[in-house]
Amino acid sequence: MAERRIVRLGDPILRETSNRVPSITPQVEKILDDMAQTIYAAKGRAGLSAIQIGIPKRLVVMDCGSGLIELINPVLMEKSGKQIGQEACLSIPGVFGIVHRANYVKVQTLNRQGETRTIEAEDFLARCIQHEMDHLEGILFIDHTEELYSAKTGKKLNGRDLHRLQAKSRKNGGNKRNRQQGD
Repeated sequence: MAERRIVRLGDPILRETSNRVPSITPQVEKILDDMAQTIYAAKGRAGLSAIQIGIPKRLVVMDCGSGLIELINPVLMEKSGKQIGQEACLSIPGVFGIVHRANYVKVQTLNRQGETRTIEAEDFLARCIQHEMDHLEGILFIDHTEELYSAKTGKKLNGRDLHRLQAKSRKNGGNKRNRQQGD
């Protein structure tokens, strides 16, 4: 296992749609292991999608407080209810926003053995799942919020800051990334 570098806002890969995983190979398992290592490498990390480490595959790992969850080719089957809460992103450090999400989700996914399983989640776990599944479609939490706040001070950022971040996330350019061999 190895900690991977997290792609930052401005890299166009964050706006790409991730590809289905055709089969669960040792390479896919290594990516999942590396993703888990990456979220556990620093305090406060809850989830990570493969696109955030420069790999456009439909893979997600998360630990929202009750152990590691891996999603392979997840599909949202149902959602209901409403919740409003803070969200931040490893790819957009230093800011958070208030985002409206469904309070309940039902997701169909594969496990490492290639077996289909269903996950039902509420509250924070439902929020995490929706946030990470958005990444698989090239959607960032800043696309869902009209207000951003400084993670350092808690103060509201002005409208120019939001527009600047959104423009940076959409432009064709940004950070250079080095894909790991075999990704």
